[in-house]
Amino acid sequence: MTINEQPSDPAAPARPVALITGVGRSIGIGASIARQLAASGWDIAFTYWTPYDRRMKWGAEDGAAASIARELEEAGARTAAIEADLTGPDAPIRIFDEAEQRLGPVTALVLSHAESVDSGLLDTTVEAFDRHFAVNTRASWLLIREYGLRFRGQPGSKPGEPGTGVGAGAGRIVALTSDHTVGNLPYGASKGALDRITLAAAHELAHLGVTANVVNPGPVDTGWMNDELRDAIAQGTPLGRLGTPQDTAHLVDFLCSPQGQWVNGQLLKSNGGAAS
Repeated sequence: MTINEQPSDPAAPARPVALITGVGRSIGIGASIARQLAASGWDIAFTYWTPYDRRMKWGAEDGAAASIARELEEAGARTAAIEADLTGPDAPIRIFDEAEQRLGPVTALVLSHAESVDSGLLDTTVEAFDRHFAVNTRASWLLIREYGLRFRGQPGSKPGEPGTGVGAGAGRIVALTSDHTVGNLPYGASKGALDRITLAAAHELAHLGVTANVVNPGPVDTGWMNDELRDAIAQGTPLGRLGTPQDTAHLVDFLCSPQGQWVNGQLLKSNGGAAS
């Protein structure tokens, strides 16, 4: 038995399953969301892709997936860590197959993965442009599509029916976006397309009882900012600080809860009031 395959307690109430993409670093937004949902009673399947972190300036975090899995297990969650290259169009099917085999049907899908390499209108290469859209847009669409094809809801639940337990009554899709454009063309453009796909899901999957929302967390320092940038952003934010991964995690947790069921088809800014 591996570290993220634990026996379940037959006397314990069933925990719904959340599938979270982009959980490759312990200080990242994806990891914070995973911790928060685990603490709220969810089992967690998560994806990561170490080669992406290796080519970024922050580098790969050795043993991050196992370490994050241990944290989630300590919070009572069963876990499934799935390494997946989202540039491949077959990756979403494989991810769902593995998550379902190990944990059961997925109730909440949280898209926090990203390809993010700074480049502007004049210096973006075709290869970089295509890779951003493959990961941020196409993979997100295929994950949402796979979720919609497989979602069956809880036994006895009806579309839009209020519930009281964790994950009760309906499914959830939450995608993380960005409003970056200048100097970050392929990232911002591919995230803009992701917004439209997710908001379309709010309507096209409504008959399943699934809500779909987009969250823009604003500037969150997960190791990519320098001191000058941190200070400038904090000074330009009415609340006088940067966003934290926990800020985003709290909002995602609410949207995935029964209390968040009436929020649907929205692009929510959780950025301390920072102007675009």
